[in-house]
Amino acid sequence: MRKHLLHSSAHLFIALLLVNGLAGAKDTSHIDFAINSSQPQGSGRLNFWGFHVYDATLYRAANSSSPEFALDIQYQRSFSGHALASKTADEMRKIGVPEAQAVIWGKELVAVLPNVEPGQTLTGVYSPKVGTTLFYEGKKIAQIPGAEFSKAFFGIWLDPKTSAPKLRAELLGSGCPPPLISGAC
Repeated sequence: MRKHLLHSSAHLFIALLLVNGLAGAKDTSHIDFAINSSQPQGSGRLNFWGFHVYDATLYRAANSSSPEFALDIQYQRSFSGHALASKTADEMRKIGVPEAQAVIWGKELVAVLPNVEPGQTLTGVYSPKVGTTLFYEGKKIAQIPGAEFSKAFFGIWLDPKTSAPKLRAELLGSGCPPPLISGAC
């Protein structure tokens, strides 16, 4: 009986380890669904005034000339959807988006971006056929057609004029920007 109890306890312990390990694993199925054979190109961390704001990972198709890509951001701080939309519009202006257009896109984003808490993710996936698809915690929350929005949105992180050049370098790693984004490697 005691041997059976020890054996059962060992199985329970192993099962708990497996479940906890899987719970900690990052679910990227929404990225894999959108991008055939996706793999990380690079990842980095955004710190602002010493505060860890978020971690970001750029995913590309195995074929680096493929136009599809995704940017996954895991937040380490709480932000309202309104604050995220406002900051997005500000960053778009910094890379050269005209004021009027940034305001329009900012208002559209206010309507779709949720509040985020530490550990939660927002993911943007670009495909020339559909534009930008936004996901919150792996669930689709919006689809914004057109390359112009996509170029401005992803340019916040990937454009050579980004306000976070260190993060851009980490995201690109030793690779080049996706074809949508202009600029040297």
